[in-house]
Amino acid sequence: MIYKVCAFYQFAALPDYRELREPLRAFCDDLSLKGSLLLAQEGINGTIAGAPEAIDAFAHELAHGDMFGGRLNNLELKCSTAEAMPFGRLKVRLKKEIVTLGDAAADPTRQVGTYVEAAEWNALIASPDTLVLDTRNAFEVAMGTFEGAVDPRIKSFGQFKEFAAEKLDPAKHRRIAMFCTGGIRCEKASAHLLARGFAEVYHLKGGILKYLEQVPEAQSRWRGECFVFDERVALGHGLRERGLREQELGHARDE
Repeated sequence: MIYKVCAFYQFAALPDYRELREPLRAFCDDLSLKGSLLLAQEGINGTIAGAPEAIDAFAHELAHGDMFGGRLNNLELKCSTAEAMPFGRLKVRLKKEIVTLGDAAADPTRQVGTYVEAAEWNALIASPDTLVLDTRNAFEVAMGTFEGAVDPRIKSFGQFKEFAAEKLDPAKHRRIAMFCTGGIRCEKASAHLLARGFAEVYHLKGGILKYLEQVPEAQSRWRGECFVFDERVALGHGLRERGLREQELGHARDE
């Protein structure tokens, strides 16, 4: 069996997120889905795997079903495949943030940077007056990144605030193009920079995964593999599994 793996998120007001946990868990159990889901007042984030038809039913329920009442009608979805189930079980967790930054001013429902489609990304990052910024953790960057990208050398995304305060200057860095695995960390990071007075902040829509899915390898400015937070470990162009063993990484998974 070929499993369908779906990474997704949306920032949306979910004041009833605590009450949504058990209905969401039950719905996933009925579809025999496994993976990790995060619910918070600011939205939903997760990666889930199962039979292709089950994943399709899950995505339809989130976007159009009664459970969320149309509040997740703008989901960012990226789907790939796996030859083996990449998750051992289903986890549905409640969080303060669906991606932890710890800055109340960074509210993606109010403002985010300018989205850049995968097809337009190469031209943007080739510009000499653009600072290209990888917002992921250091061990992810070590596995692969875009040519010329700055590595903030952070152990967890929550440290991005300190990096920005120490290394980024609105007067000096007038145009910033950032990227992450699926796009969610850039939503928070771009909102944070805009709140601090940065004028031009761009981010790769759909993240590295969308880029690897859509941009031909011959035209790619990506080098290496893209770490993913499941048992596949890393993906390459066309979202193909790289088959790396987790013990080869020598790093803890810390998003």
